[in-house]
Amino acid sequence: MSGETPANPDVKLTEEELERKKKKEEKAKEKELKKLKAAQKAEAAKLKAQQGATSSKASKKKHERADAGEDNPEDYIDPQTPAGEKKKLSPKMAKEFLSDEVEKSWYAFWEKSGFFEADANSDKPSFTIVLPPPNVTGALHIGHALTAAIQDTIIRWRRMSGYNTLWVPGMDHAGIATQVVVEKKIMRERQLTRHDVGREKFVAEVWKWKEEHGGTILTQLRRLGASLDWSRECFTMDEKRSNAVTEAFVRLYKEKLIYRDLRLVNWDCVLRTAISDIEVDYIDIKEKTPLKVPGYKNLVEFGVLTSFAYPLEEGLGEIVVATTRVETMLGDTAIAVHPEDPRYKHLHGKFACHPFNGRKLPIVCDAILVDPKFGTGAVKITPAHDPNDFEVGKRHKLEFINIFTDDGKINSNGGSDFVGIPRFEARVAVTEALKSRGLYKGEEKNEMRLGVCSRTNDVVEPMIKPQWYVNCKSMGKEALDAVTDETNKKIDIIPKQYVAEWKRWLENIRDWCISRQLWWGHRVPAWYVTLEEDKLKELGAYENHWVVARNEKEAETEANRIFAGKKFQLAQDPDVLDTWFSSGLFPLSVLGWPDETQDLKTFYPTSVLETGHDILFFWVARMVMLGMKLGGDVPYTKVYLHPMIRDAHGRKMSKSLGNVVDPIEVIEGKELKELHKRLEEGNLDQSELKVAIEGQKKDFPKGIPKCGADALRFALVSYTAQSDKINLDIQRVYGYRQWCNKLWNAIRFAMSKLGDDYTPPSKIVPENLPFSCQWILSALNKAISKTISSLDAYEFSDASSAVYSWWQSQLCDIFIEVIKPYFFGDDASKTSAKRDAQDTLWVCLDNGLRLLHPFMPYVTEELWQRLPSPKHYTREESIMICKYPSVMESWTNENVEYEMDMVESAVKSLRSIRANLPADERNQRRAGFAVSRTDQIADLLKKHEMEVLTLANLSSLTVLTENDAAPTGCAVSVVNETLSVYLKLHGAIDVNKEREKLNTKLTELQKQRDTLNKAMSAKGYAEKVPARIQEENVAKLATLMQQLLSLEEAAEHFEREVAAKSSTS
Repeated sequence: MSGETPANPDVKLTEEELERKKKKEEKAKEKELKKLKAAQKAEAAKLKAQQGATSSKASKKKHERADAGEDNPEDYIDPQTPAGEKKKLSPKMAKEFLSDEVEKSWYAFWEKSGFFEADANSDKPSFTIVLPPPNVTGALHIGHALTAAIQDTIIRWRRMSGYNTLWVPGMDHAGIATQVVVEKKIMRERQLTRHDVGREKFVAEVWKWKEEHGGTILTQLRRLGASLDWSRECFTMDEKRSNAVTEAFVRLYKEKLIYRDLRLVNWDCVLRTAISDIEVDYIDIKEKTPLKVPGYKNLVEFGVLTSFAYPLEEGLGEIVVATTRVETMLGDTAIAVHPEDPRYKHLHGKFACHPFNGRKLPIVCDAILVDPKFGTGAVKITPAHDPNDFEVGKRHKLEFINIFTDDGKINSNGGSDFVGIPRFEARVAVTEALKSRGLYKGEEKNEMRLGVCSRTNDVVEPMIKPQWYVNCKSMGKEALDAVTDETNKKIDIIPKQYVAEWKRWLENIRDWCISRQLWWGHRVPAWYVTLEEDKLKELGAYENHWVVARNEKEAETEANRIFAGKKFQLAQDPDVLDTWFSSGLFPLSVLGWPDETQDLKTFYPTSVLETGHDILFFWVARMVMLGMKLGGDVPYTKVYLHPMIRDAHGRKMSKSLGNVVDPIEVIEGKELKELHKRLEEGNLDQSELKVAIEGQKKDFPKGIPKCGADALRFALVSYTAQSDKINLDIQRVYGYRQWCNKLWNAIRFAMSKLGDDYTPPSKIVPENLPFSCQWILSALNKAISKTISSLDAYEFSDASSAVYSWWQSQLCDIFIEVIKPYFFGDDASKTSAKRDAQDTLWVCLDNGLRLLHPFMPYVTEELWQRLPSPKHYTREESIMICKYPSVMESWTNENVEYEMDMVESAVKSLRSIRANLPADERNQRRAGFAVSRTDQIADLLKKHEMEVLTLANLSSLTVLTENDAAPTGCAVSVVNETLSVYLKLHGAIDVNKEREKLNTKLTELQKQRDTLNKAMSAKGYAEKVPARIQEENVAKLATLMQQLLSLEEAAEHFEREVAAKSSTS
């Protein structure tokens, strides 16, 4: 029972009693008010926790409720857009980013609007790139996608920066590759060879195939968003390019830079043509290895060194030699020994006798070729079938005997016992014949490199053939100097590491074989003159009977001049020119050379060549040589060499491994079973197919997710920092697809906060803006500066990182979050700040989308089109022709950036504490404390309390000095030497578990610190380690020291907490 007297309204209270009663009621009210506030706080915290734990579900339900009540699903669907017209956008933005919806329609609009086309008469500075012409046979592979992504990034940036940009598309006729494809086609469909069909009809078949299938890759480049000037599209065998090839050949011949000679070439017996060095792949063979060779039923053994003896004349016994190609002994014309080898001094000037044809083989002394310590010290010489022997043959004036037919069979020079036998069957037959004569001495395993044709897998045979050659000595020297002569440098190679390779190639350059025994390609513009009086009537029998001309009529005139008064017949050389010859002229021929066109005057030299480092010599150097000789100047002033793409494990992409990535499949997505189907429809044998399918299961267990063109482009560009190889991980590409969704949601947020009636500002004055607005503009300025300087230096990975970091870490993670309080409630005091936040947000999005556009053209175009248009000027039709952002000096504010860095650091430390809480407690709002060791930092945090509260999700922030008592019941993190932060904990702490966790972390960090310190103090570290790595190590060490400091203080605080609890218990 209460001790209080019940109130009686009839009883009158004294003045003193009334005063007491009044105070009592006030206290009760105050108590009730505190209870109410506490209940409200508790409810708010509970609600926040629930929202945090189920934020995505709650958000989804909220949207579903809104959809059910108000939204029309049709409002989120883009209307149909007629081809080539500006894309019609849905009234409302879709709830999430859908790449296939976003990426449709825009390209056709850009192309039809003429945005890609250059103007040869423009007074703008020109910027030109020639697309390395992909093979007409090809489909887009990931290397093409990398090339297109980098080049389109450059071109879109330059176009937006005020340049008259030209990016020329073209296709290469790809002589060997295309001929092989069509040969297989007519064999599959009609069981006919090209020889059955005949040259004229076969070439017509190739042209027909080209018209039907040759445009595949160009369509795919459009899908990737490549802004090529299609009005200038060309083909290496169209009329203009063919005229350029003929003109180049004639001019070089007249300057005695093209000549005809009998030399060794890489011969493909399946194609029956010489092939270039780049078309030869090498297999390293360690031991006796059976391999499948086209045209042979049985496997052929390689990696075997066969020894046999040649009988010596005059009864001097025999001399033993060894070879990995015993069949070539049929063409041997000498045996070489070292002049100082005492074993053979008595044989100098003597002869051996060929056991199968009686040919006398001189014993020659050659100190260049022969190593007396290797094998028997005697070497068989086959000048017509071995590069080293060819040189010996020239030095000693030996006979050159070709023993093979063009299709790889033994010819009559090989002897009647072997004629007509395929070369690798002859290998067995010759070995048996040597055994029967008692000359076989045995075999042993032998390491070797075996050259095979990349097109046919045929084993390359060195063959002596008459061919057309370009004398590269003087042109090679000019190309070398263009890169390496610092006093008159004309070309920069990026990365610089490839300058050494440029030097290696061009200092040792050999003359270039430019003729091929194919039917598809540019016919050699040379005619053979057969005189009526000639005894030998075969084509090419007399080397001085060739005339070079632009056409047959000109050839006839030239023949009449040389062979005046004589009767003759003309026959054009059946050979065609090496594909690299026509592609070497590409920067000239695409601009109209040899005619003096306006395009040539405006756009040559081009600005940059971007390609893979694997064709630095075969294409890049040859373009420089031909450009300087025929165009009068280098074809480009910069060469950017991108890395080669490997799979995520660093392996070369190969159909037989199942790791080949089709960029269209990355853009559109592909289920695993569809990936398997592509393999099954290929030409892998069953064992290879099994390996490939297993590889796909391992690398793409759920298939390839739909990533979209923008994400693929951005990933490829961001990968370019990886030295000379890119290990492509599809999950990283998909990560950028997710990032596109974040951009999408940033714009959705903006649209919801800007409102339908929002008008963007004509200008923005940073000093009048709230702190966070000043900061984001200053950060944007830095991102713009870094992006432009990185693009200018061809550091594409750094450029993409600068854009990504600003969007992700600064705009989305900080600015959008920190301005949200301005949009909550109807507080009149926030009206001005709200408008400032809106204006700043619009400026950021407008600049940010333009900054990002060269990397991600589709999503930026779509989002930019949705931004409210300024009223003080007429906006461009497309983002791609807008001005690229430039640095605004008035936006830079180092002091504001310093303050926000301090806020960010405090927030990160508070978040790191929160991350270690139990999962169900991480999203609860808690009290935070900051202990500052300086007044400056304390004042700074008090000044920016709202930003810390918002970003760290705190219920309150108390700023203390180091003289104040440390907060109890908290976890601690050291921000830096002047600041520590604390987060209030709830519930009991498992002392032993927490202590163990802290000690484990401390030990690990101390180990990392000691290892890094040891490396940095090692002898020669400052001289040998690149500056960039040294800078990274300093930053790593600083981070480790900070983490250690934080953990040590946390451990001390923890022990104090434990001690305090122990003393009170």
